[in-house]
Amino acid sequence: MAQKTERIREMPLEQVMGERFGRYSKYIIQERALPDIRDGLKPVQRRILYAMYLDNNTYDKPFKKAAKAVGNIMGNFHPHGDSSIYGALVHLSQDWKMREPLIEMHGNNGSMDGDSPAAMRYTESRLSKISNHLLADIDKDTVNMVLNFDDTEYEPTVLPAQFPNLLVNGATGISAGYATEIPPHNLAEVIDATIYLLKHPDASLADLMQFVKGPDFPTGAIVLGDKGIKEAYETGRGRIQIRSKTSIQDIKAGRQQIVVTEIPFGVNKAFLVKKIDEIRLNKEIDGISEVRDETDRHGLSIVIELKKGADSQNILNYLFKSTDLQVSYSFNMVAIDHMTPVQVGLKRILSSYLEHDEAVITKRTQYDLKKAKARLEIIEGLIHALDILDDVIKTIRASKNKADAKNNIIEKFSFTPRQAEAIVSLQLYRLTNTDVNALQAEKSDLEEKIANYNLLLTDRKVLEKQIIKELNAVKKEFGSDRRTKISSKTAKIEIDEKALVAEEDVRVLVSRDGYLKRSSLRSFQSTDDSENGLPDFDKVVFEKTMSTLTNLYLFTNKGNVIFRPVHELVEAKWKEPGQHLSQELGLDTDEQIISVFELAKLDEKLNFVLATNDGYIKQLALADIQPTRTYKSRAMIAMKLKQDTSRIIHVESVTPDTKKEITLFTNQAYAVRYDINEIPTSGARAAGVKSVNLKDDDYVVDYVTIDPKYLDLMKLGIITQRGAFKEFKYELINKVSRAKRGVLVLRELKKNPHRISGVALFGQNHELIIETSSARTMTIKTNDFPLGDRYSNGSFVIDPVGDGEPTSLTLGKPTHAGRDDVSELF
Repeated sequence: MAQKTERIREMPLEQVMGERFGRYSKYIIQERALPDIRDGLKPVQRRILYAMYLDNNTYDKPFKKAAKAVGNIMGNFHPHGDSSIYGALVHLSQDWKMREPLIEMHGNNGSMDGDSPAAMRYTESRLSKISNHLLADIDKDTVNMVLNFDDTEYEPTVLPAQFPNLLVNGATGISAGYATEIPPHNLAEVIDATIYLLKHPDASLADLMQFVKGPDFPTGAIVLGDKGIKEAYETGRGRIQIRSKTSIQDIKAGRQQIVVTEIPFGVNKAFLVKKIDEIRLNKEIDGISEVRDETDRHGLSIVIELKKGADSQNILNYLFKSTDLQVSYSFNMVAIDHMTPVQVGLKRILSSYLEHDEAVITKRTQYDLKKAKARLEIIEGLIHALDILDDVIKTIRASKNKADAKNNIIEKFSFTPRQAEAIVSLQLYRLTNTDVNALQAEKSDLEEKIANYNLLLTDRKVLEKQIIKELNAVKKEFGSDRRTKISSKTAKIEIDEKALVAEEDVRVLVSRDGYLKRSSLRSFQSTDDSENGLPDFDKVVFEKTMSTLTNLYLFTNKGNVIFRPVHELVEAKWKEPGQHLSQELGLDTDEQIISVFELAKLDEKLNFVLATNDGYIKQLALADIQPTRTYKSRAMIAMKLKQDTSRIIHVESVTPDTKKEITLFTNQAYAVRYDINEIPTSGARAAGVKSVNLKDDDYVVDYVTIDPKYLDLMKLGIITQRGAFKEFKYELINKVSRAKRGVLVLRELKKNPHRISGVALFGQNHELIIETSSARTMTIKTNDFPLGDRYSNGSFVIDPVGDGEPTSLTLGKPTHAGRDDVSELF
């Protein structure tokens, strides 16, 4: 009894996965994704061309349905999905992807806008004329043939290829562990370099680059700089910048337009036009009035119409930087060479092609020599038979049958078996004198051909001449002028950001809870003062008429700072709320904007003074919070907070050499006054230094700054949690050094003592605004109250029970129009 073999084996998962994936990787690398260095084709492309060639679907025959070609390819050579085969076939016909298309199509084969081709049942296809030069002499044993997937037909492992197709049409592919990106090149340049290398095997890369200047994309455009090209041709990897071909034209009414006539290789034109139009709609730059795609049968044309007075060159530079009008292209020249994926440079590609071309011509010549010798043998036999025709006829007539006749004439007249077969098959009309002359002529011709074939096979110089002759024939028939311009200029783009923005005055509003907007002055002036669009319980932190060329810095109570150019603020009607910061960046729900600063230039010598409620303070230089490329989506850190409950209570700007003083007020009515220059300048992520010596249950409420020359003119106003208001002279607070506890500015009561809720600094004839916890406001006039001393508690102005406890005290406006208030001077 035969012993059964165990078909189930236990193997480690790692071994199974490694072995299976290794086989899969080898398959997709060699049989799917990467082109062969000799003919520049992937397997599916090679099978498409060969199947259409077998079906006589060539350039000199009528078009046939693409579905028929796909069916033949799928049924005989490529057992994969019809959509992938049709996609590859269409790709070979698209003249914006292929420098020399290998397929001709009738019908919709897609577009530069990314449109899909029509279904294969609607389109027709055939091989283009240049494809004949890839397939020429394939029936003369020039390339190796292997059985197809079901062993019913033979297919070539490579095409004969009479020109270096890998460079001419390029390739793109991704496989396991490998990818390739080879750009198209100019056929005439590539052939010239190939011929030069054939004549000079030791040629350097610089020698070859005298002919191959760089890629020649079917879409034209301009390649900036040649450094990346040299690196790619030397190592197989390199990076270049491709810029659209543009011109600036004058149109009516003193305006200009930018016209794009060539775009970078691989760019979707429809997406490009859409992106430019989005820039116009979103007002990322000002000056574009309209974007139109005027492409027609005469060529590509994208028109960008500009507003009157717009800086056309600056706008064009912005579009180069922000859209696919300029893109980078990375060479990654990987191809299959001797069954192995290799990263190759220009010289190796040409050398491998020449090696292949020599082998093809040698095999073709050997095939032709063999055929010529066989024919010559027959011709010589026929001529000899005609010389002894009567004897031959007599011998044949005496034979029993054809086989006997062949044997008899071989034995009697020393003919070879082939000659004997030709003689007994000879038709009677061939026995005329004219046919004898034709045989003699054919013999002479065959002898000459055989001599030439032998010479080509034995003499290297003759072989090289033949290669050059065939390459030049292809160049003469299909060579064309270069489309892509190679520029020695680099791709650096300089943009004047301000020149991209139309300068105009707008009304800007920033709210405490994070709403930002800019409105036209017309919208602002036509809306009532009370209708600012903000939600209930929100309040205005900053409101001003300003130029669109200015910038805003917004400081929050949690130590963040947000940068926003005014022209980037959302434009809204004044009665609309505008855009909330949460739509662009993430802030905590309880985070509030406390201070906003307007800056015309970002290189100003300026410091910000930041103070926290838990007694820390620092100066922060404007130079340390310059906007980064992520400023739109991420806030910058302005100050590190010590605890979760820490909050920044006030921010002011000062010059680095300021002589100003600062006075901080605590909730328990302590005031400490010292020079601002005692506060060191720290980095954005620093926590600062101690500002005041706080009691355990005390905290800083606010601070004020003052120029010493106005000391005798300035007054301080204090509002307490019990609703009492008091004003007194600033100079009553003694000046000390930083981090002291300070002096009391209210009289301490044993029962229900007053605590400071808000502080204001003013000159005279001013209104002050008190806000309460119930969102009510009250306006008081400073002239209605007497000056108090440092130990008084002021007069009650608000009922905390009915109106809510006071939460802040802010400046309103001078009570006498036209009279300067001292506090406005600084």
